[in-house]
Amino acid sequence: SFMHGRTISRVLRELELKWLSAFQLGKAYTSVLFWASPALVSATTFLACYFLGVPLDPSNVFTFVAALRLVQDPINHIPNVIGSVIQARAAFNRLNEFLGATELQKDQVSMEYSAHSQYPIAIKSGCFSWDSSENYNLRNINLMVKSGTKVAICGEVGSGKSSLLAAILGEVPRTDGVIQVSGKIAYVSQNAWIQTGSVKDNILFGSTMDKPRYEETLKFCSLVHDLEILPFGDLTQIGERGANLSGGQKQRIQLARALYHDADIYLLDDPFSSVDAHTATSLFNEYVMGALSEKTVLLVTHQVEFLHAFDSVLLMSQGQIMHAASYQELLLSSREFQNLVNAHKDIVNFPNDNMVDYNGDKSPFKREIAVVLDGGKESIKNAEFDQLIRREEREIGGTGLKPYLMYLGQNKGYIYAILVAIANIAFTSGQLAQNSWLAANIQNPGVSTFNLVQVYTAIGIGSIMFLLFRALLAVDLGLQTSRSLFSQLLTALFRAPMSFFHSTPIGRILSRVSSDLNVIDLDVPFTLSFSISATLNAYINVGVLCFFTWPILFIAAPIIVMAVRLQRYYLASSKELMRINGTTKSLVANHLAESISGAVTVRAFKQEGRFFARFLELIDNNASPSFHCFAATEWLTQRLEIMATAILSSSAFIITLLPQGTLSPGVAGMVLSYGLSLNMLFLFSIQNQCSLANQIISVERISQYMDIVKYTQDASPVLKGVSCTFQGGDKIGIVGRTGSGKTTLINAIFRLVKPSGGKITIDGQDITTMGLHDLRSRIGLIPQDPILFNGSIRYNLDPHGHFSDKQIWEFLGKCQLDEVINEKQGLDSLVVEGGSNWSMGQRQLLCLGRALLRRSRILILDEATASMDNATDAVIQKTVRTEFKDSTIITIAHRIPTVMDCTRVLVVNDGEMVEYEEPQKLMQTEGSFFKELNEYRLKISRAGLQISS
Repeated sequence: SFMHGRTISRVLRELELKWLSAFQLGKAYTSVLFWASPALVSATTFLACYFLGVPLDPSNVFTFVAALRLVQDPINHIPNVIGSVIQARAAFNRLNEFLGATELQKDQVSMEYSAHSQYPIAIKSGCFSWDSSENYNLRNINLMVKSGTKVAICGEVGSGKSSLLAAILGEVPRTDGVIQVSGKIAYVSQNAWIQTGSVKDNILFGSTMDKPRYEETLKFCSLVHDLEILPFGDLTQIGERGANLSGGQKQRIQLARALYHDADIYLLDDPFSSVDAHTATSLFNEYVMGALSEKTVLLVTHQVEFLHAFDSVLLMSQGQIMHAASYQELLLSSREFQNLVNAHKDIVNFPNDNMVDYNGDKSPFKREIAVVLDGGKESIKNAEFDQLIRREEREIGGTGLKPYLMYLGQNKGYIYAILVAIANIAFTSGQLAQNSWLAANIQNPGVSTFNLVQVYTAIGIGSIMFLLFRALLAVDLGLQTSRSLFSQLLTALFRAPMSFFHSTPIGRILSRVSSDLNVIDLDVPFTLSFSISATLNAYINVGVLCFFTWPILFIAAPIIVMAVRLQRYYLASSKELMRINGTTKSLVANHLAESISGAVTVRAFKQEGRFFARFLELIDNNASPSFHCFAATEWLTQRLEIMATAILSSSAFIITLLPQGTLSPGVAGMVLSYGLSLNMLFLFSIQNQCSLANQIISVERISQYMDIVKYTQDASPVLKGVSCTFQGGDKIGIVGRTGSGKTTLINAIFRLVKPSGGKITIDGQDITTMGLHDLRSRIGLIPQDPILFNGSIRYNLDPHGHFSDKQIWEFLGKCQLDEVINEKQGLDSLVVEGGSNWSMGQRQLLCLGRALLRRSRILILDEATASMDNATDAVIQKTVRTEFKDSTIITIAHRIPTVMDCTRVLVVNDGEMVEYEEPQKLMQTEGSFFKELNEYRLKISRAGLQISS
């Protein structure tokens, strides 16, 4: 949930801030040592001279003080270098560990690229395990696939169907046996993988354009109508992971990619689960049996009605091929296959006596949902029909004071900045008093050497206290500001509309919450403090020189003006370079994330080289502004050093021209020591100001995401003029062609998209007037793409810890997951990010279990059983209707039998409500869209089953 996700993020952030605090305090103490080292070392040395009887005179004292100031900067770099070496060593160790990890062995599969083999796929006694353990995921696999044959793979959820395809691709470590694959492979994954980019780029996937073949591919994949709807056709930009497409559209783009690839072997992993019955039949006839008629095809499917058309059917269970034969032979020899077909027969014939009675007493707690979306063409607007991915925002020109004021405005940061300046002035004044005391009294016979050194040391220790105070202020300023900015950013991201996430690649978001936040956490506080301190110190040094050698003003003034102009000239370039660096870094992160999530598809199509080349190109594009920014800094450094040297040389020359006796030797020595340190301070001041100007861009980039709650995007309407009422306790079925707007309607109920006309009410209350937490906590959802989070099974089912283990196991049993989870580590079984270590069907069952535990009064199922076999689907549908018999259930379904026992059926086509009535009445209405769809499905289904009758 929104609140829970944000709470977890904040808990982790507080843990990070705890370690950040310790790190920054260490950095603060190091900076104190750096700034205080001349005073501490000089005081210690003078005390040693006193006890050893070494005479102190202006010539050696101020030469020593000046030398200490000169070596201050190099000495300061020693701990930085040591720290960098330690960090580099840790980084290299992690890289070495990663590079030394077990890799996917290329010899897992004996690959030949000859397409003339009689058996393109041959597996003999194959055993495969994802984790290379003896607990095999696939056992004793023997499979010989003849060239040009069509093989169907079926079985219950988690039986190893997808793993078998992965083994053929070489993705599953082989522990025993032999596997040979001959020919070019095309692969369509169960969970559609779509790249950010245009539809055309996703279909071509690195291949050159062949217009006739391309248009033929679109026709075979039923994409012509979909592309006509899109305003830019096949040039329409697809959001990250296909965010602005329906599940069926994404799957058909995958199918088009595979067909255009013109391979010899086609591995299709349940490609019809995300499309409606009509489209599935069209795809099967035109794509599998038509376009791929001469190809070798392995198809994982739960659609029993298609099995009769295959040359061979594999029935899998618990990682083994239990039976392999033709459809007719399996019907005669396999009881398991007979049960599978009979389950489908039952669904085809709609046995109402097995259904749960919904017409009981109405519960007073049931919700009534009214959807009235007025305005004709002005209805729900989504980011679906626009060029979705926009160029990343990049400010141009100077940042101005806005980001500085924003940073200092967090938790009264300006007070910290003022106190830092006051503390630094006190420290610098103490240093000046320390050196003035030494200069005035070093040749004064009335002041003993011990008193001279004692007062010098006391003043130095007093000034260091202000130095420590300044450093601690910087640490506290940084921590408080980081906490505040992160909290605002997190709230903005969690409350952002879905259109923002559809049009913003994850790489951009990660770049801001990682790189930019890292700069704000670690660098900005001390750079701000050092900028204030070094600038004050530099001008105080110039003031000392001008006070004792006033003619230097004629040289220092124009040089300072020139330095400021050079600084502005440098910043104009460096700021843009830093901004470009930030935007190009997000492209690298996004490409990397996409490549990892689609690694199986990329490897299957042999596109590793292209993706690697693109990654190197993005790395170069990101490294280029970094290099030029470094070069620009060196350009500025060289000129500043020349200017500081000119001021020092002029000051020394003027001292030699002054009449004898104008300056005492002690004062002259002090002036020269300040002049010698001017070079370092002048450079340190300008460098820190420039670094701060570059780093403050991170605050600017973070602030861009603080206003995304107001994010809007003009788009064409997806739903137009939909008006309907869902009574409390009703079971509503929503059907329609893939891409017709079914999921968008659900998104509207959750307020993921806002109606541009009309309104949606629950129990008479407009949902736009309800708090998001109140609204969404009342609604349960089993999504089309099952979402699991990194953690344990227990965490995914009950993140708030409201239920006992006994209750969780009870509902896992109802979801038919108790056995498979018990075989692993029980409720502590690992779930990796996205749940990729569980099959698609198992993920959907886990999402079902999560919904069962919540017992919401409104439950929405968005193709919740699409990746399940018919028998499991029937059991789950019955479980849902039993457990939620008093709740309002809204079911989006491609399988018509799933909605036949609903109270009402809503038929959506091209974003408009076509029909909304009881299914039995629709079945009796001539010309009914729903009736025609069902009759077409029955015709196809019974054609596939007549062999067994």
